[in-house]
Amino acid sequence: MKSAHDLVMAAKQRCQEVELEKADAAIRQANVLIDVREPDEYSAGHLTGAINWPRGLLEFKLSSSPDLEQRDLSIVVYCRTGGRSALAACSMLDMGYLNVLSLAGGYEAWVADGRATTKPEPLVYD
Repeated sequence: MKSAHDLVMAAKQRCQEVELEKADAAIRQANVLIDVREPDEYSAGHLTGAINWPRGLLEFKLSSSPDLEQRDLSIVVYCRTGGRSALAACSMLDMGYLNVLSLAGGYEAWVADGRATTKPEPLVYD
């Protein structure tokens, strides 16, 4: 029986990861940046410009988004450390997407390198 770790390692062999040094350029060139973490993780901080589609909803969100019908779009996905995004990238490849990159090391590597993140402004009620 395969473990989650086994599945992630197989996904990392199958998908294309972008290393942190090349991530800025890949993100600038991407048509969409997708954060596949859970909403509470996203709310705590995320990469600027990222949309939050949790891993468990990704395929459904993609299937119901006319803006993402084209399979040749450039897409970068990331999660906390790179496991969920590797699985997500493989799912996207299976769906026919041709240009999907998973951010190696994920959000944690991004933050550890001192790169900018965005945090939603808290709602203020008068």
